[in-house]
Amino acid sequence: MPRVVVLGDSLAVSPASQLNFTTELQARADAAGVRARIANASTWGDTTADGLRRLDEALAIQPQVLVVALGANDGLRGVSLPAVERNLTEIIQRAQDRRIHVLLAGMEAPPVNGFDYSIQFHLLFPRLAAKHDIPLVPFLLAGVILNPDMNGPDGIHPNAAGARRIASTVWPYLEPMLRQVSLAHRNLTECSPLREDTGWSAGGCFHPPA
Repeated sequence: MPRVVVLGDSLAVSPASQLNFTTELQARADAAGVRARIANASTWGDTTADGLRRLDEALAIQPQVLVVALGANDGLRGVSLPAVERNLTEIIQRAQDRRIHVLLAGMEAPPVNGFDYSIQFHLLFPRLAAKHDIPLVPFLLAGVILNPDMNGPDGIHPNAAGARRIASTVWPYLEPMLRQVSLAHRNLTECSPLREDTGWSAGGCFHPPA
């Protein structure tokens, strides 16, 4: 069964470890008949640098898809934009080196560090997605941020309704990736060993010469 890992921060584990947008994504996959196991490798307070340090651990289950949902804490703390870009670039490249499909979730930075910082932070995510030819969720918190009905008492972290809304935002981008991976996985497992005299397997799969 194809595996997915979400590498994120507190936004991906709120409001609880058993109820968040990752568990909601699993529910959507199950309801849509998409066979996949979606794991959450997110931790409260993580920045892109923290995510990079935890990357090998997160990829230990050998996922086929990695959802990168980091950057919110960098934006709040005013982490330098070159550092954020380097961290995300290395996460993406190291995943792609392992032939893992990457879905990048865009994030925004409030103007506490100046409007120019916020603008450049916004532009960073589509630039990385284009550079690495990966799909981009334009803004992870669309419809959730500053909406009291979607957030807990602190007004920052999503409640159950907010988690469902984030999953609704991410799912249209994740679903086609899962269906593509599931199809490739099914085709691979249905191919039986090669008949050397023909180049075809009994499962109807052609194996080109080495």
